[in-house]
Amino acid sequence: MGGAVVHFEIMGQDAERLGQFYSQLFGWPINADNEWNYGVIDRSENLSRQGVGIGGGVGQMPEGVPGHTTVYVEVPDVDEALAKVETLGGKRLMGPEKVMEGVEIGVAHDPEGHVIGVIKAT
Repeated sequence: MGGAVVHFEIMGQDAERLGQFYSQLFGWPINADNEWNYGVIDRSENLSRQGVGIGGGVGQMPEGVPGHTTVYVEVPDVDEALAKVETLGGKRLMGPEKVMEGVEIGVAHDPEGHVIGVIKAT
């Protein structure tokens, strides 16, 4: 069985504007009431008619850092996944990093420069 995409992230320069855009476009309830002002889209409120969906987030990048859209694939070991990225011709950009209690992430470029995230949640 392959790794599952379990989270998506849309990051840019104006998180509030992006949150309003995606909320109005797709009807996503977005809750940014947290210490990071990170707009959370709860998986349970983002399901297809078949009951399938993933949660995500909308956030703000530091000034001068370009925005991006990333999917996160669940892995058993973030550091191991990032090391494998490098052996397969990709490049580690960040991580492993604990972003909150029980959640560790990493971000990399694939061989063509696309951003991919890996995540381990306990």
